[in-house]
Amino acid sequence: MSEELIEETSAPIKEKRYAGFWMRFWAYIADLLIVASINGILLIPFRFINDGAPIDLAFWTVTGIVGSIVFYLYFLFMTKGFGQTLGKMIFGLKVVREDDHALGWSDLLFREVVGRFLHRVFFIGIFAYLVVAFTKEKQGIHDMIGNTRVVHVE
Repeated sequence: MSEELIEETSAPIKEKRYAGFWMRFWAYIADLLIVASINGILLIPFRFINDGAPIDLAFWTVTGIVGSIVFYLYFLFMTKGFGQTLGKMIFGLKVVREDDHALGWSDLLFREVVGRFLHRVFFIGIFAYLVVAFTKEKQGIHDMIGNTRVVHVE
């Protein structure tokens, strides 16, 4: 009887299916559309301030700063709260740590803020997303920085 119990309680371990470049690309495009929509709603009041002219703060504009903050906070809080953004939800993807523990703030700060910042600030950084297509576990540079992987939700 104890052998039967062992067989029933031991579930087969599923191998992770890493998300490839194109699935992640389309999820990212969906996320960009969502962030652009949020920014559009939040930034409408700035059209009525200063006769619609941009408000400059040194090298940046107020709308540029607010838009960037929304971008990074969207990715940070969605991934922390749900393990996935809305784009990843649509395409059945999820961010996981390499050791399968819960995602921590430090993991996500490096992945979602530092990693994405590097991708966006440096012109060549946008091409660094192509690394996903050529690594064994389909990791981007930001995944390597944050010790994360993007997998298909089963």
